[in-house]
Amino acid sequence: MQDFVKNRARQEIFKLKPYVPGKPIEEVKRELGIDNIIKMASNENPLGPSPQALEAITRVLPEIYLYPDANCFELKQRLADYFKVSADSILIGNGSDELLKLLAEAFINKNDQVIFAQPTFSEYEFVSLIMGAECIKIPLKNYTLDLDATLQAITPKTKIIFICNPSNPTGTIIESEQMHLFMEQVPDDIIVVFDEAYSEYAENPNFPDSLAYVRAGRNVIVSHTFSKIYGLAALRAGYAITTPSIAQAIETVTEPFNVNTLAQVGALAAIDDREHVLKSKQVNHDGKQYLYAELNRLGLEYVPTEANFILIDCGMNCQIVFNDLLKQGIIVRTCDHFGFPNSIRVTVGKAEDNQRFINSLENVLRK
Repeated sequence: MQDFVKNRARQEIFKLKPYVPGKPIEEVKRELGIDNIIKMASNENPLGPSPQALEAITRVLPEIYLYPDANCFELKQRLADYFKVSADSILIGNGSDELLKLLAEAFINKNDQVIFAQPTFSEYEFVSLIMGAECIKIPLKNYTLDLDATLQAITPKTKIIFICNPSNPTGTIIESEQMHLFMEQVPDDIIVVFDEAYSEYAENPNFPDSLAYVRAGRNVIVSHTFSKIYGLAALRAGYAITTPSIAQAIETVTEPFNVNTLAQVGALAAIDDREHVLKSKQVNHDGKQYLYAELNRLGLEYVPTEANFILIDCGMNCQIVFNDLLKQGIIVRTCDHFGFPNSIRVTVGKAEDNQRFINSLENVLRK
């Protein structure tokens, strides 16, 4: 049977690496038999979802026997108003992950080339490999995508360039002027994907306005999610803004009813709760300042971040740190699979979570 699968399955699937998620709380409870657990591994909003979103979701619960709106009409209209774009340039997906996969299905042919940073969000490689593309990985420079090396890597076979901004797992950004100079040199027939899952957390005033490229008619896709600052990770809702022609092509390969009703309604309400977004940004800002100060006190190197997580060099094997923190009920993310064997990635939490993390980390390092 194994030979049958190996011979009959698409060969591209054997190149795929499984996604490594943050360890779930319930799994830790089962394995270690402890209850007081905080998860600081998957960059979820520690405040949870907007109260307005929860209220809206509760109101529509009796309607879940009905199929959802296949076109996400109201959510598209609201996003169009918010970003001052046309509704036919907006795509809604079952998380932004699905939109990346749909983009690959619509545009990547076997042996096309795609370019992205190394390391970066693993989904870019996954969706590209499954379609038979050649992946060109550009090593980070100062923890950020090397734009000059990216330009040098472009060939006539290049189909897509993925840019994670702010960068995952480092939290750095490419600023406006750098991005503008880069985009001036990217050929028009290449699709540039700006994955801005963490952009709402960015505080740098020079964060680029990537939608300007869409408005100018460039072949650009700007991807966002409701999983991070909006706190709706379990509902799986993401969106992208692009040209109407690219959106239409991607919609041809989209499954019907791909975004459930609860996700649509929750996202719609979350957009309008600006108070919750501002509060979430403030909690993140305050948390970063506290963690920076404590990490400096402990003499640990870290990468200043424009996201809601911090890449920390612990000066020792990250698996040891991870396991010792786990025993104290704290889940973080190891970064050895990103190429940082001594580093962990830690989500910025509420004040009490950040304090508990620092106390536990200090205990681990002393030991």
